[in-house]
Amino acid sequence: ISQPYVVAFMTERLEPRPIDRVLEIGTGCGYQAAVLAGLVAEVFTIEIIGDLAQQATANLTRLGCTNVYVRAGDGYQGWAEAAPFDGIIVTCAPERVPQPLIDQLKDGGCMIIPVGPAWSQELVLLRKHGGRLEQQAVLPVRFVPMTGEAEGTPRSK
Repeated sequence: ISQPYVVAFMTERLEPRPIDRVLEIGTGCGYQAAVLAGLVAEVFTIEIIGDLAQQATANLTRLGCTNVYVRAGDGYQGWAEAAPFDGIIVTCAPERVPQPLIDQLKDGGCMIIPVGPAWSQELVLLRKHGGRLEQQAVLPVRFVPMTGEAEGTPRSK
């Protein structure tokens, strides 16, 4: 689980609005998804570890988060069927921003994602305008690496 300060920082940088649909990659126990559930219309969240996705679903159900949809799978490819998203928040670090996530970001939307190898990661804020991306490094961080396809080993669904 990310430190509460980091969860708050990333959430604030996402600039969530009550009408937004947000994609989260790396559900974990569901903490970030629960925070977002109170701020946006819908949260779509993907967790690569099946047992953890089940636990997050149970946690979110117990909390009454009816606007959160949890999927067990590899987040590298995002959730194409539910795209486009107003915001994307990634809680694991790939070495590069996955192109499928960029493609699923709505024009005018923003993504916050830790990027880089374990020893040198930056939290990066991306804003999409007219099909172009503005990118800004906002904070040095250390997140768990994105696994699965991001590391060259796709996992079966």
